[in-house]
Amino acid sequence: MAAAGSGVLPLYQRYINGVPVPPGRKTFRLREKYIIVLVLMTFSIVFMCAYLYLPNMQDRVSVEDMRKRLQDAGDGLFYPKLQGVHNDHAVLSDTDPHNIEDKNKLKDKIEKAWEKDKMEEALVKKMNIPQKEAELLKDHIKQDKESVLQKQKEEERQRKTEELEKAKLISKDHEGHPGSRGGEPSDPFVKTKREKVKEMMLHAWNGYVKYGWGANEHRSISLRPHSGSVFGSASLGASIVDSLDTLYIMELDEEYKKARDWVAQHLSFDVSSDLSVFETNIRFVGGLLSAYALTGDQMFKKKAQIVADKLLPAFNTPTGLPYAIVNFKSGSSRNYGWASGGSSILSEIGTLHLEFDYLSTVTGEPVYREKVMKIRDFLQHADKPNGLYPNYINPRSGKWGQQHVSLGALGDSFYEYLIKEWLMSNKKDTVARQMYDEAMKAVYEKMLQTSKSGLVYFAEYKSGRLQHKMDHLACFTAGMIGIGAEGSEDKEKYLQLGEDLAHTCHESYIRTATGLGPESFRFEGMTEAKAVSQNEKYYILRPEVVEGWFYMWRLTKKQKYRDWAWEMVQALETNCRVVGGYSGIKDVYQKHPLQDDVQQSFFLAETLKYLYLIFSEDDLLPFDKWVFNTEAHPLPVTGVNPAAIAQ
Repeated sequence: MAAAGSGVLPLYQRYINGVPVPPGRKTFRLREKYIIVLVLMTFSIVFMCAYLYLPNMQDRVSVEDMRKRLQDAGDGLFYPKLQGVHNDHAVLSDTDPHNIEDKNKLKDKIEKAWEKDKMEEALVKKMNIPQKEAELLKDHIKQDKESVLQKQKEEERQRKTEELEKAKLISKDHEGHPGSRGGEPSDPFVKTKREKVKEMMLHAWNGYVKYGWGANEHRSISLRPHSGSVFGSASLGASIVDSLDTLYIMELDEEYKKARDWVAQHLSFDVSSDLSVFETNIRFVGGLLSAYALTGDQMFKKKAQIVADKLLPAFNTPTGLPYAIVNFKSGSSRNYGWASGGSSILSEIGTLHLEFDYLSTVTGEPVYREKVMKIRDFLQHADKPNGLYPNYINPRSGKWGQQHVSLGALGDSFYEYLIKEWLMSNKKDTVARQMYDEAMKAVYEKMLQTSKSGLVYFAEYKSGRLQHKMDHLACFTAGMIGIGAEGSEDKEKYLQLGEDLAHTCHESYIRTATGLGPESFRFEGMTEAKAVSQNEKYYILRPEVVEGWFYMWRLTKKQKYRDWAWEMVQALETNCRVVGGYSGIKDVYQKHPLQDDVQQSFFLAETLKYLYLIFSEDDLLPFDKWVFNTEAHPLPVTGVNPAAIAQ
């Protein structure tokens, strides 16, 4: 056992020839001196390295202060009493073993970090370096850190660019596609709002990826795929295709790559299903062609052509007017059983031109343009009662069905595509412009109304009588009339009419408890811009109102349109945001409305895109280079946008 000596090191009993020798030595041996010197040198090197390479602890929050704050939080930090999530649609269990395991791991990491910080503080305190030299060292270390971080950022940018090129996000021709990205506002407040919309898109997208991937849509509350949509039970990834251009425009590159890869590897229309010609065209053909126009990725063009070819059998009628539904396996076609006299629907046969015309341009195949030109020619020369286009027409006889005219459901996008055909042709398609002007002249004369309080709206015309009802869908007319003002006989008059309609639709929003507008609203007696029956009070994440505000913002630059759009963002967050994304609501007049548990694909394609664009600069998708189809998929203007050239 070691003896208690009086020297620096303990003195041990020594023996010479078996005889004990008293411990009288007062100095170290040479070997012991070497050991002491080595130890001191080691500590000196460790201290110097620690000072030079450990982070500056003075810039950090005090470890003890942080420890105290965390300890004050108590066990609730790691094992909180969890309450129900928003709207009571999901409740997390405080006894879930997975939650507890995650919290234990977090606690271990924090405790290890405390110990490490303690050691670092102790080493810094022992470094007895003059203050001036210490400050210089800190500056050098800070500069080195910034240099390293900058280098890492450059390497990350390079890696991302290489990945984008590899994934064909950036094509050789992409430089010729103006205004497909960018538009960052200089105003920091506007930029913050745009970033909020981008975060909403991420939340909606991530919910779909997690709970509905590959399905057309998903249920954002019950967290499962949704198959009861306009595409029936076929899982065609409608939300993926509808989101392609929105993800790309918002520069969400990882999400876009995931969507692009799914389309390339899994999108297939070899299904035995009856599909809507109209919905398949505006969402799939339009979405794929828009992605092609924005990126130059040939894969999208090929896929769009495959889908369009599946739709062609629907056009095999005596008039060339297509049926509403086509079976993708057999090619058999038919109309909806509920449509008047087996008729096709005006909005559906009139909302094919933009996509089919552009598809012929980029593929060199004339068949698509020929199909839609035949529709136009027939409608142009058909007799129109009172100059109006009824919502129903028989594809076999060419006769009009029920005398019902509307700028909302069943009629809406027919008028929209007439003016947009003119714009997309770089204002050279004079037939489209003439048909638009003549159709709208009759609509203004027969259907444009002003309420007792001065609200302007479009009533519906049915069998010679007006129904003083306006659909949420009809609120797109604010934008349509706005962009049609250019080239009209009285630009200021029609621009003001667009503003008046945008105002009316805003009134339908602010007269509810939720700040979101109903599916339809009426002007009857004392009722103005409000829904009457229960089946008119729902909101399913529709875009038409903010679409009108977006066009009016671009055309007038009046701040109120951005203000209204921001109010809509807040209303969506309050009433529609749920665990798995966003949900429609069943009654906009209730303060805490029930939700319908469906995230519509057009919410990602249209509503969020228009909100993002209204908070962007005009050089993002400028009107003189791009035209939006009725699903908000941008297509290029002929002659001024290189994306409109076959490649």
